[in-house]
Amino acid sequence: MFKHKLQNNVTAALVATVMGVAALSPAFAGEAEDKGFEIAARSDRSDLGFKSSEVTAVMTLINAAGKTSTREMYFKTLEKENEEVGDKSLTVFETPRDVEGTALLSHAKILEADDQWLFLPALKRVKRISSTNKSGPFVGSEFAFEDFTSTELNKYDYKFVGEDTFDGMKVDVVERFPRYENSGYVRQVALVDQEVYQVRKIDFYDRKDALLKTLMLKDYREYEGGVWRAHTLEMVNHQTGKSTTLTYSDYRFGTGLEDKDFVKGVLKRVR
Repeated sequence: MFKHKLQNNVTAALVATVMGVAALSPAFAGEAEDKGFEIAARSDRSDLGFKSSEVTAVMTLINAAGKTSTREMYFKTLEKENEEVGDKSLTVFETPRDVEGTALLSHAKILEADDQWLFLPALKRVKRISSTNKSGPFVGSEFAFEDFTSTELNKYDYKFVGEDTFDGMKVDVVERFPRYENSGYVRQVALVDQEVYQVRKIDFYDRKDALLKTLMLKDYREYEGGVWRAHTLEMVNHQTGKSTTLTYSDYRFGTGLEDKDFVKGVLKRVR
């Protein structure tokens, strides 16, 4: 994905900056938190108003030896009503045969654990994902269940770390700390570009505060209404050497989806 040298340089810079911030007075620390929230809010609110969306994607799994396998899937999303609730989404696998019809329904929450249900066609039953199992891998990928719900603004506390340059872009570096119980991550470090306010990279730290995964968001495209979407997501697990790439096709927005399209009963009817 990205060169380790670049990653190590960025990480070293972040550590030095965070240590510096920790030594500041409470007033300066409060300013860092306020600015971190402002940057995150600007990014989150830049894409409001799409109402609903649908998109197909190819998931590519790469093991530590470099062997690959692919899966075809589609996503449906219903936009949240306000910032006190989260988006609703449906993820359905279409190929290969061993996962065909597998579906994940997610209702994103803020401070509570997201509501998630998994339909396993082989068992012909819907399984509710426990709030203590959100950090588990989703269908063998390097994405966890909690990665498959929308990143709601108020799910996190924030701290502005500093500015940097990444992939030729000026970015803001923001730490975010999950506010909900049972997250698999103690913190995340996000790089947000200063031009169109989109997240370009996220480092995920496990509960021991060790670097676990890095997500790269690439090939951003702007749609009507100023909605931006990354069309390539690459998640690398630094502890296992495995990675997963999601490659999206063109999005369709305002597709007329409603709440009734995101109830538990739809899982057994997906095609």
